[in-house]
Amino acid sequence: MVENLNKLTFSGYGRVLRDSLPNRGFPSGAQWQESVQYFSAEGLCFYRQSAGPVYLDFELGMTVLAVRREGETAYFYLDKPVCLPAGREFAILPYQTECSVRLAQPAGAQLEVLEPVTAAENLKLGDRLRVGEIYTLFYREVESGFLFKGEQHSMFELTYVDRGALHCVVDGNGVELHQGQLMVFGPQQWHMQYTDLDMTARFLTVSFDLESEFAARLPDRVFDLSSAEAAQLRQIVRESENMDAYSGDFIRSYLKLLLLSVLRDTGSEKKRLKTPVALNHENEIVSRTLQYVADHVCDKLSVEIVSREVGVSASHLTALFHRQMNISPGEYIRRVKLEESKRLIREGTMNFSQIAAQLNYSTIHHFSRQFKDKFGMSPSEYAKSIQSE
Repeated sequence: MVENLNKLTFSGYGRVLRDSLPNRGFPSGAQWQESVQYFSAEGLCFYRQSAGPVYLDFELGMTVLAVRREGETAYFYLDKPVCLPAGREFAILPYQTECSVRLAQPAGAQLEVLEPVTAAENLKLGDRLRVGEIYTLFYREVESGFLFKGEQHSMFELTYVDRGALHCVVDGNGVELHQGQLMVFGPQQWHMQYTDLDMTARFLTVSFDLESEFAARLPDRVFDLSSAEAAQLRQIVRESENMDAYSGDFIRSYLKLLLLSVLRDTGSEKKRLKTPVALNHENEIVSRTLQYVADHVCDKLSVEIVSREVGVSASHLTALFHRQMNISPGEYIRRVKLEESKRLIREGTMNFSQIAAQLNYSTIHHFSRQFKDKFGMSPSEYAKSIQSE
């Protein structure tokens, strides 16, 4: 980072001259020679004048003065005349593409050219994290027994639980998010979500593009948000509800602030989801099962059929589901089919008998009974309720 040039900050490197002095404090006389040196962004070097002091002043262009002392380099914005003592190593860096500097040194002396400038990376404040397109932003409340059967995509996605509890399964690794907790799914991470039969949830989901060297620190962690971080999420929701010409920029800015804040917290290993080597195989089995059910929701499914497809016994699959997801595979299959039936009812292209047949229920009565047990209303009552919305 470039420092402000003043007597205090520069005292260890040289002298800042008073620009109100004649000739801006530069010496005059036959024992001194002056020149104007041009510098471009290419071929920059460090210099040293051992025969005496060097006087420098900016002429044209935004100019940075790099000064070395005891192996450490400091950068100053050259907007005042300065004097460097004999032997001080320095370099002139154009802040943009080119600059020119007025220079005075002892007559007949030549600057000693040292090594090229190879590192000047902290001259400007840059973006360590860049939020790109925001694709989805949903803030919703879901009923008990909610199930999202899963997806994977090329963008990042965060989920924040505002009330209740929500189960998230990513790459077969299950975790329960509670109020005030946030989780980020990385690109191409397959993930699904559900609530317990006795628990509702209200949560925010945002999917977005992200470029950062630190982006890999975000997935596979649970973050407990501070009140300030939760307030940033509330601002995102508020802007999404009152969209105007500037809301998109505000949403992106609040999201960036939130991500930067939680990235500072990633040093806390206690929040990272531990996946011992022994669990990797189990997570893979659970993940394959979830994806198989999602891809074959219209097939005839049972625990025995699914376990055979993923290459384990029914009892082993049941034990894995209880341990990883706190739900039986049979209950999971039922929930996926019933959520799909709601989608088909909303589409309105099939009657209830056709939907039951499409999802491989043995009878329409079996379908209707499971639907009512799960949602507290019959399929026909559900169809009427969405027509009145």
